[in-house]
Amino acid sequence: MHGFLNINKPQAITSFDVIRKLKKALPRKYKLGHLGTLDPMAEGVLPVAVGQGTKIIPFVEDETKEYIVTMTLGASSDTQDAWGAITYSMRKVEPAQIERVLALFRGKSRQVPPMYSAVHHEGKRLYELARQGLEVERKAREIEIFALELLNADWERELPQLSLRVSCSRGTYIRTLCHDIGQELACGAFLSSLCRSRSGCFKIEEAVSLDYLLEKRENLSRSLLPLDYPLNNLPLISLKNTELPAIINGRKISRTGKLASPRVRLYTPEGQLLAIAEANNYNEDTVLQPCRVFKIGE
Repeated sequence: MHGFLNINKPQAITSFDVIRKLKKALPRKYKLGHLGTLDPMAEGVLPVAVGQGTKIIPFVEDETKEYIVTMTLGASSDTQDAWGAITYSMRKVEPAQIERVLALFRGKSRQVPPMYSAVHHEGKRLYELARQGLEVERKAREIEIFALELLNADWERELPQLSLRVSCSRGTYIRTLCHDIGQELACGAFLSSLCRSRSGCFKIEEAVSLDYLLEKRENLSRSLLPLDYPLNNLPLISLKNTELPAIINGRKISRTGKLASPRVRLYTPEGQLLAIAEANNYNEDTVLQPCRVFKIGE
């Protein structure tokens, strides 16, 4: 079993809990790894690499994330979400303000990671320091919000709630986005619920539940996506039988003609992914240097 699982992670467990449960259902020889951590409070798409799929992770280029978010106005949280200590401002917001403020957060910006995050600081995770009541200075990171759309607004509640669709770059903290929007609105805000609806090419419409996967081994193999599933953006080259020994042993080969892409997928004549290679153009030829080779026949 080599490839990817598109799992709809439930609330109240960590991403590592998902890996731990899957390890018990698979033979020990299979390595597992996930693409992008989800907080315990979050649910939704958690792609998990199985076996040789773990070797693919560094080459996955589409890391755009999409979330469906519920945000509560009129209060703030020390963890920036509903699971922290809440401080109420009860300040009212005019509905007409919302779109103006959301527009400020679209595009590229710099975001300071929250204290309750897994970012390292002098050898410790920030959340470890936060649990000790400590706060340290954090460096802002560049993020990009590709889309920020208001789906619904419930103004009838004592604390109004907004439902948002957010499409963003990897490393964006949605909790912090909600907090910062609340600061801009001058009323305070925190994240109430979070569902990741897409992670790169992995979509929630195609995700399977963890319970289904753990029910029986056949469900795992039935749900396994191909090894090259997240690599469709890379050009595909089918090798000749005479070229296989060189690639298997990590040696470069030459092909006539230039390639526009700096990286390509190499396949056996039978259509099995054999390697990911760097493509370097020299005059009218392209030199293909394997940077990751996969075991065939497994």
